[in-house]
Amino acid sequence: MTVPSTLFSRRTVLGAAASLAALSAFPARAALRVDITGVGANQIPVAITVNQPADAPQDIGAIVRSDLERSGSFRFVDASQLGPIDDYEKPAILPEVAKLDVNALVAAKVEAVGDGRWDVHYYLYDAVSGESLDSARFTGRPTTLRMSAHRISDRVYTQLTGDGPMFASQLAYVAQLGPRRYQLIVADSDGENPQVALESPEPIISPVWSPDGKSLAYVSFERRKAIVYVQSLSTGRRRAVAAYHGNNSAPAWSPDGRRMAVALSRDGLTQIYLIDLATATLKRFTNSYGIDTEPVFTKDGQYIYFTSDRGGAPQIYRQPVAGGRAQRITFGSSYAISPDISFDGQRLAYVSRLEGRFRVAVMDLATGQDVLVTVTDRDESPSFAPNGRFLVYATEENGRGVLGTSSADGRLTTRLTGEGDIREPAWGPIIQ
Repeated sequence: MTVPSTLFSRRTVLGAAASLAALSAFPARAALRVDITGVGANQIPVAITVNQPADAPQDIGAIVRSDLERSGSFRFVDASQLGPIDDYEKPAILPEVAKLDVNALVAAKVEAVGDGRWDVHYYLYDAVSGESLDSARFTGRPTTLRMSAHRISDRVYTQLTGDGPMFASQLAYVAQLGPRRYQLIVADSDGENPQVALESPEPIISPVWSPDGKSLAYVSFERRKAIVYVQSLSTGRRRAVAAYHGNNSAPAWSPDGRRMAVALSRDGLTQIYLIDLATATLKRFTNSYGIDTEPVFTKDGQYIYFTSDRGGAPQIYRQPVAGGRAQRITFGSSYAISPDISFDGQRLAYVSRLEGRFRVAVMDLATGQDVLVTVTDRDESPSFAPNGRFLVYATEENGRGVLGTSSADGRLTTRLTGEGDIREPAWGPIIQ
C-alpha cells in the first residue's frame, strides 16, 4: 500500500473485472471499532431514557448515546433510577430529572405497529423548565431503525449545540483484504452496518459522494489503468465517465450533480478538466506547467480548490469556475495536498507535511489561520462531515491503514479500526 510520502503521485498518476451489484447483494462486513480520545470544550449534561420491547431490532438508546458521545459535546447522567414515562407530552418525572443536575432529557418510545414496521416516538425536554424542545416520530422497517436513531441524535445535537446534523449520514472507504482483494465499503457514520458496494482484484481509490448521496464516483484499476466510474448505490449499476488516454483520477462532483471535475493526463501533464455528465462534453479547466490534481468544488459552485506543484512543491490553489486566475491558498507548509472544503465554505482541510510528518490541518478561510488537528504522522484524505464540525481521514497504526475522525478544532479524536488495510475515506451528505 502506498504511504503518504508518495500520496501526491498516487492520486495523480496512479486494473480482472470487478464484481458489481447493489449493496444488498453483498454480505455485511464486521463493523468498525471506535475508540474516543479527548472531549469537547463544553459538555452539556443530559439524561437518556428509552422504553422499548426486548425484541426490538435495535437498541435506540445505545445508538443515540454513542452518537452524542462521539461528538464530545455531552456528559451523560445515569437515568436508570427514573421511573417509566406515562405521559410523553408532559412527563411527570421531569422534577426528578431536574434533581439529576442535567440540562436536558432525551426520551423515546419504540413500538411494533404491525406489518413488520416499528414506530419510534422521540421527545427532548428542558429538564429545568420542563419545556418541550423537540419531538418527532419515525416509522419504518427494522432495517431503517438505526437511521431513525441517527436522526434522533442529529435533532438532539442540533437543538442543544446549534450546529448542523452529521449522524444520519454514511462513510465510504476502501479496504484491502489481501494482495488482490479490494472492497469499496459503505457504512453508517459510526462505522456500523457496513456493506460492500464493489469488490475487485485491482486497486480502488478516491471515492467521492454525489450531492444527493445516491451514487459514488471512484477510480478503479480493473482494466489495468485508472478509470473514473460513477455507480448507483441502490442498483449497483455504473458507467465509466473518464476513460481517456493516460491517467484518469481524482473525481469531484459539482454541487448540482451535473458536472464532474477530474484530473487527466490525456494531453501530457496532469491537469483538471470539467465533464458534463449528461453530454460527456469535456472542457479543460487548468492550464499550467505543473501537475494539477485533487479538485474539490465549493458548495456554492463558485470555486474549485485543487493541489498543484506549479510553484515547485505541492500547494493548495483556488480558481473561479467561471474563469480567472488561480490563487494560492496555503502558505504555512512547504508541502500541502488533498483539500476538502466544509459545506458552509468556512474551513479548508488538507494534509500538511511538517518535519517529515503528514498531518491533517484545518484552515479558517476568513483569517488564514491553521490548526493541526491530528497527532499521527501518516495522514491522508481528509473529508468533512456534513456540518463541517468534524472530519474523517486515513492514517496508519502499526503499519496498517485505519480511519480516524477529529473535531475541526482538534480537541476530540476517534480511531476506527476494522478488518484489512483501510484507506480512502469520504463522508457523505445527510440522508434525506
